[in-house]
Amino acid sequence: MSQFNDLITPVDCIVTEDTRLSEAISLMNSKKWNLLPVTNTNRELVGVFTRSGIFQMIMDRKPLTTPIKSYMKEHVETLPIDTPYENIEMIVKNSPVGTGVVIDEHHHVVGILTKTDMVMSLLQTSQELKTVKILKRTLETALDHAYDGIVMIDEKKNIQMVSPPLLELFNLQPESVLSKPVMKVLPDLHLDNVYQSATAEISGFLEINGIKYIVHRIPILEDGKVIGAIGKIVFRQLNEVSELFKKLQKAENKASFYHQQFQKSASARFTWEHLFTVDPYMEKLKKSAAKAAKGRSTILIRGESGTGKELFAQAIHNSSARSTGKFIVVNCAAIPEDLLESEFFGYDEGAFTGARQKGKLGKFDLANGGTLFLDEIGDMSLSLQAKLLRVLQEREFYRVGGTVRIQVDVRIVAATNRNLEEMVKEGLFREDLYYRLNVISLNVPPLRERLYDTDHLISQFMIELNQILGTSITGIEDRAREVILDYAWPGNVRELRNVMERAMTFAENGKIRFEDLPEYMVKQVSMRDLSPRVSLVENAELEAIKKALVQVKGNKVKAARLLGISRSGLYEKIKKYKLPT
Repeated sequence: MSQFNDLITPVDCIVTEDTRLSEAISLMNSKKWNLLPVTNTNRELVGVFTRSGIFQMIMDRKPLTTPIKSYMKEHVETLPIDTPYENIEMIVKNSPVGTGVVIDEHHHVVGILTKTDMVMSLLQTSQELKTVKILKRTLETALDHAYDGIVMIDEKKNIQMVSPPLLELFNLQPESVLSKPVMKVLPDLHLDNVYQSATAEISGFLEINGIKYIVHRIPILEDGKVIGAIGKIVFRQLNEVSELFKKLQKAENKASFYHQQFQKSASARFTWEHLFTVDPYMEKLKKSAAKAAKGRSTILIRGESGTGKELFAQAIHNSSARSTGKFIVVNCAAIPEDLLESEFFGYDEGAFTGARQKGKLGKFDLANGGTLFLDEIGDMSLSLQAKLLRVLQEREFYRVGGTVRIQVDVRIVAATNRNLEEMVKEGLFREDLYYRLNVISLNVPPLRERLYDTDHLISQFMIELNQILGTSITGIEDRAREVILDYAWPGNVRELRNVMERAMTFAENGKIRFEDLPEYMVKQVSMRDLSPRVSLVENAELEAIKKALVQVKGNKVKAARLLGISRSGLYEKIKKYKLPT
């Protein structure tokens, strides 16, 4: 806002009653004034000489050397220098004269004030007021929508503006806050601190009604002097922020260690395309598993060792919403009992003698946001079963030697080759954990029950292993194929792949021969009833039925048509040779 001193035009010349007409005309012309204040020897105002006085002297044909004394006006409109701005505005608006003389307390002339000066001042003031109003409205809008609490105080430490979140935090009303001393209304903020230090500062943690908050005190400076202050009160989600700071400090010391742990964690490599099968049951099982993968439920995969349970688990992970997360494997049968708990849940530093200095992340930590595959779940001890059940129910756990609850978001896929129902009856497996795991159950059949898959897998493994081994195996001789198809495969698909890898490594003529098969398979063939006592016709018939079923992927109607027999006749022969139905 403009001040009175800024409006007046200073008088820097001396005009007395003895000043000559020529001098007066020269001053008015150079100063562009409408009047000249006339003073005595003490610079006290005695009158004014105006343009009308000049005109009158010219009309009276007075010489230019004539003193102005007889033509000056003694009754003058004066304004004290300490007149309030609001009063001056009214005086100028209502005064009949265009210029007033400004005097000090000693009646000395200090300047003149014209209506033109006042109009220009009013225009400037109006613009300033408009700018101030816009700025004020901007500040009010910012305060109304501020996420944190904000309070603004003036030079006298009275509150001028306050944001709704602050009023809400301290349960105050605007009328009880505005224009009130901040130390009386909000003493705990200690905003007066910055009036002495003239430096911004941040408080420690404060608390009101169970809500923690911190205060950022900011001084408002003008020419090095504090003319106000702003208090920013941060309280929303401050508990979470505090915990993050603590975790960040710990994480900085262990970042390298944790990074190494995560780098060591496994990822799922296999998808449904890697599950080679032409067996109708297996195809149906894959579709069921793919549907189950889309949900969040725990999945239990059952089947003999080597049937591909982990391959199913990886395919489930890769087709789920957690495919971007980790796929962590725990073989419950391979880890010593006394180490299994720390493998699952990790441990804090100093948890036990011999523990790593920085502790260790557990499998649940590593699988957070992803999938944890628990292989051979039936070999887990009862005590660890109880802890696993708690994690499944509460989705949280304690590290070994730790006191902080760790929350996790992990999907469990378990697998076993044991009869869990019998184990529950015998008290070897917790019934509540069994029902928690057995939400969705997938039973992977052994290879001996998937007659059509054996021949199909031979071809698929041949393609895959040629790339891995750098071999060029193009086929398999009939006698070797006959042995492979007739073998029971107790080790299932895993054993078949191993046999194929060995045979392809030893094969010399581009085809796998009988001699390239493992010795235990060759011996088993020699002990079988494939001696002269066995009918060659029956053996040929059996092989023809097997090949037909493989060729039509188990379709009995098509197989019977291919063999030239009735469907009922085919079923009788399947029963005779004890082939899977």
